[in-house]
Amino acid sequence: MAIRDIRTVPDPVLRTPCDPIGAVTPAVRRLVRDLLDTVDDPGRAGLSANQIGVGLRAFSYNIDGTVGYILNPVIEETSGEQYGDEGCLSLPGLWYATRRADYARCRGTDLDGKTVVLEGRGVMGRMIQHECDHLDGHVYIDRLERDERKAALRQMRSFSRSA
Repeated sequence: MAIRDIRTVPDPVLRTPCDPIGAVTPAVRRLVRDLLDTVDDPGRAGLSANQIGVGLRAFSYNIDGTVGYILNPVIEETSGEQYGDEGCLSLPGLWYATRRADYARCRGTDLDGKTVVLEGRGVMGRMIQHECDHLDGHVYIDRLERDERKAALRQMRSFSRSA
């Protein structure tokens, strides 16, 4: 079991788009094990590889007791709208209402090269979009309205001064 440390903003790995996974090597298998071990904790909905310092397109999830992973996810479809509180392990202590599609579907593969489709509404839809944003080098505060984004950045600075 390997629970990995979570990288936090301003770590540059969080702002760098992740590379696609080619061959499934022993290192990729270890990465998936680490992602699954690290996300399997109460209150954690998803975890992207770059959040543990690995610049590859993979994430794990833990939604309603279902823990899994996907390699090379690509969002295929979104619809509807939801607006609700969102947080991030890489931005500890920050929760802001964020606009997302209500439904999201992504397609990728598993360690055996088989197609994996993840889809859902509500929390699952939000998690899919949130983790795919991470893999593209974005964090959720990038999606906030201008004034809320400024407030989030001020709050982040106050956290770093008090640490």
